[in-house]
Amino acid sequence: MYHFHVIIQRRPDSVATTDRQSLDGQTCTPLSARELLQPTPMPASFEQVADRLQQLPRLFFEPDGSFVWVGVDQQGRWQVDGQLTDRDGHVLYVELHGNCPIEAFDRLLTAVDWPANSLVFQLTRHAVFLDEDEFRRLAAQPL
Repeated sequence: MYHFHVIIQRRPDSVATTDRQSLDGQTCTPLSARELLQPTPMPASFEQVADRLQQLPRLFFEPDGSFVWVGVDQQGRWQVDGQLTDRDGHVLYVELHGNCPIEAFDRLLTAVDWPANSLVFQLTRHAVFLDEDEFRRLAAQPL
């Protein structure tokens, strides 16, 4: 089960890492924020991502881009609240907050053309950007 509050955006062609740091007792190697402060638009449009998300069972999508997805599995109930933000016809980033199984998280990412496009993950509480592997490692840690 993943636990997260994250902003997801497309990874630019070039982004540097910074020094390792500790976040809530876990060490990680953040990405340099300099290259990430102006998000690179995703290839998918708002409408394409909205259509893909609405295909997920038990997901409720609002026209303003907000959505909630609920489910239950062997580990219990889970919920993800999200918000799509677009500019010039393309999704700029997606904010996700909640918890869900890894497979459900992957289905959400697929809506924004992952894995064909690499993504970066900004931990909102810590204001740091992580690559996918670092994010997944931290998101899988029990609360």
